[in-house]
Parts: sequence; structure tokens; C-alpha cells
Amino acid sequence: MIDKIRIYFMGAGKIAVPVLRVLAGDENINLLGIGTQVDQRAGRGKGKRPTPVGQFAAENKLEADKIESVKDPLFMDKMRSLNLDFIVVVSFGQILRQELLDIPGCCCLNVHASILPEYRGASPISAAILNGDADSGIAFMKMDKGLDTGDVYKILKMPLQGNEYADSLENELGNLAAENIVEALEQIKSGQLLPGKQDEQQATLTRKVKKDDGEIDWNLPVEKIEAMVRAYHPWPGAYFTLQGKKGQIKLNVIEARCVKEVSGGSGEVLQADKKALLIACGQGALEILKLVPQGKKEMSGPAFLNGHRLSVGTEI
Repeated sequence: MIDKIRIYFMGAGKIAVPVLRVLAGDENINLLGIGTQVDQRAGRGKGKRPTPVGQFAAENKLEADKIESVKDPLFMDKMRSLNLDFIVVVSFGQILRQELLDIPGCCCLNVHASILPEYRGASPISAAILNGDADSGIAFMKMDKGLDTGDVYKILKMPLQGNEYADSLENELGNLAAENIVEALEQIKSGQLLPGKQDEQQATLTRKVKKDDGEIDWNLPVEKIEAMVRAYHPWPGAYFTLQGKKGQIKLNVIEARCVKEVSGGSGEVLQADKKALLIACGQGALEILKLVPQGKKEMSGPAFLNGHRLSVGTEI
């Protein structure tokens, strides 16, 4: 009889949910605990909401520790008592210090959404979309005290079509990780899968996406702006503002198309009628197919123009 693999799972973001679902249901895994971030205030009412991992755990009657700090002595004592083979970390959001990394018998295994050493850090999925990469992927990495600098056990690549949105790509990468996580853990524990050093010369770093990152700069080429629409969906969104009757109106662009055969001054309205809303960029123009005016529902570009007239030649 094969001993079950003893695991504590740490995660917060949506990408972690498919991995947790598989680990919680696999007969060869002994899931000894789940840790996630504390509930955060969100939405207009600013009520507290659980993380996606916390919500999944509650819906499936799984107990989840809401960890305010991994440095808490009580949490550390609990982890030492579990006799773990692995701590599996997926989009958790806190730095694990060496004392915690040393607890499991095999390793702390991080599931990172990039082809390491590319896109270390907080926003690898958005970065891959923004840069128009041909592929993305998942890295199973042995954690160390650096930021995604540990030795890599396995890379799983996924080709990109150039039309991915950040939220849907996150789901796909989460599923890819989930399909391979148990086999990877078994191979690591048995010694079949050994880690390799990352090439530091090829390393790139991403930072946490900020709200202001979504503001559209019409001087950019249209391909870059259209990529922003997809890379920053659903948050912070790619957005711009217009002067309305009661002040500035913030418009989140939800879907857009690159039009390369036309040109004009950056931010100039080239077409605004029942057929299309077209705005010139540094190179080419952006046709806005769907948008969300602040405080309203999603609508097409032409539908927005029914209530907000724009003249050709207007500069945004």
C-alpha cells in the first residue's frame, strides 16, 4: 500500500481553486489543511468577502485557515505538528520565510503561472498578454527565500492564440496545473522528478497591477491598447474618460478590434455613428466593440453613442 502524500495547501486567487479541487478529491492525497488570506473588503458596500479559495472551501464544507500572517507562532506550531511532505502554494500572496520553507519533508512547491524564469512576480498572466507572447504556461517550482527564484521541477506550456483575456487564461492555466499536480507530487516524492536551476540571464520580473495601469494612452500603437483591454480584464480594466453633461465619464473598454488601415491624431475620434466607434491611436485605430460606462451596464460602442454624441475630429 502506497502512503498517501501529506499536504498543506496555501492559496487565495482563482487560479488556485482547480488545484485545490483536485487535491481535495484525490485518493492518494492526504490534505491536512487549507490556508488562505483573511476576508477583504470589496464592492460598493465594502463588505468583507472571502478569497476564491476561501469561498470554494466554504461551499464544499472544507475548513480553511484565514491566515493574517504566516509568521504567527501558533500557525508555525501547527505546521510543524502535521508531519508534511509538501506545502503546495498557488497564488497565495504572502512571502514564506525560510523557517516555514524548511518544514515539509520534500519541499514547498509553488505553482507559478509563467514559463520561468520569465515573468517572476505578481502579474505573469497580464504580462504574457500585454507582450503578445506565443505561449504561456505553468511552472512547478521548489520555493526558496527569493521571489520565484527557486529550482524548477517541471514546465507545462500552453500556446496562446492572441485573443485571450486575463481571467479566462487564468482559469485555463489553473486547470492545466490541476491536471498535472498529483503526478508531479508523486514523482517529486519518489525522486523521479528532480529540480533544475533557473537561467538568471533570462529572468524577468513583473509587479502587482495597479489601478492606474489600465488608463489608455492613445499614443500607443493600437495592438498595445487592444492587448491592454484583454490583459486588464476584469480589473482594473482598460479605460478612458470623456466629458459628459455632468462631468467626466469613465469608460471601461471590454472588447475592441485593431484597425490598421486608418490613421489620425492620437485620441482623435475617426468614426462615431450607428456602425462604429473608432478612435485613432499612435499607430492604427481602435474600434470599440463593447464598453461599460461608469455606473451602467455593458453596451456596444454605437449604443453608447445613442446617449452621448461624439463628433468626428474630437480629441479624447
